[in-house]
Amino acid sequence: MNILIVVDMQNDFIDGALGTKEAQSIVPKVAEKIRNFNGRVIYTRDTHEKNYLETQEGKNLPVVHCIRGTTGWELHPEIEALRKETPVDKPTFGSAALGALLKAQDTDLKRQGKEGIESVTLVGLCTDICVISNAMLVKAFLPEVAVLVDASCCAGVTPQSHDNALKAMEMCQIKVV
Repeated sequence: MNILIVVDMQNDFIDGALGTKEAQSIVPKVAEKIRNFNGRVIYTRDTHEKNYLETQEGKNLPVVHCIRGTTGWELHPEIEALRKETPVDKPTFGSAALGALLKAQDTDLKRQGKEGIESVTLVGLCTDICVISNAMLVKAFLPEVAVLVDASCCAGVTPQSHDNALKAMEMCQIKVV
């Protein structure tokens, strides 16, 4: 089984509080990737509460974003229209719950006498924060599974930090395609 993880394709990261033109430009590519993907598609959603500015992340990045229940927290409408399962809400950059979900699915497949997860591909936002964090978590939970990142379907805080994150992931045996 192949898995596609769509990381934080939310309004606040695309055209909201932390949006960029690079993030806006990947929306059609991510939608196309989802439509053509042969396997399970899992979505993550950066999720903060109203006390965001009091949290460790809020103190280091004092831009209110992705507050649960707001328009900025919602997936971009083009991406939302393709969603078939409930997103994994994550209060931090990387999601241990996502790693545990993938590990459990891999174990279940093997228990049924099937091949486990063959590959996990990540796309989304931001390459240099949440995509890299979750790619590393997937590697930790499933060390023998191929982990890929589609660079054309990712955007970073800046083009330079996007490129730096891709290089760092390659050094950690994550295949950048």
